Amino acid sequence: MSRGPRPHRALAEAIPIAKTRGLIQMAMGGPERIFDIAIVSKVPVTFASIMFAPRILAPIPELVEYYKQDIARLRLIARDAAIAIELWIRSRHGTWRFFQVMPSTLVEIDREGKRIGTGGTVAYLAGVAAREGQTSPAP
Repeated sequence: MSRGPRPHRALAEAIPIAKTRGLIQMAMGGPERIFDIAIVSKVPVTFASIMFAPRILAPIPELVEYYKQDIARLRLIARDAAIAIELWIRSRHGTWRFFQVMPSTLVEIDREGKRIGTGGTVAYLAGVAAREGQTSPAP
């Protein structure tokens, strides 16, 4: 079960982010949709779900609880070293966070798919928020 309609603004903004990582294929809408975008590159092939985030700075355990149905759906995708499964969330102000979906938790990554170092998460988000505050998009 998804949390409401597809986040069209977030999907539109996710396309250029995804294109920097490889060729993309958008998934069709519908109740059976498991992911929103497939990113095909040499390795890995990435399946990403794009969601709206009411609390972008929430800690990972809170996000796991909030998105548990969406994460469970993503975990239906076969696991392999050549496949990455990701959850991308966007705030109403345009701030993004990216996570790799692991069997038992989420691991925060940057927009290129690289893991964010331990302890770097807060500084990374503060930098993103500061940059976006300077060039705030129209509501």
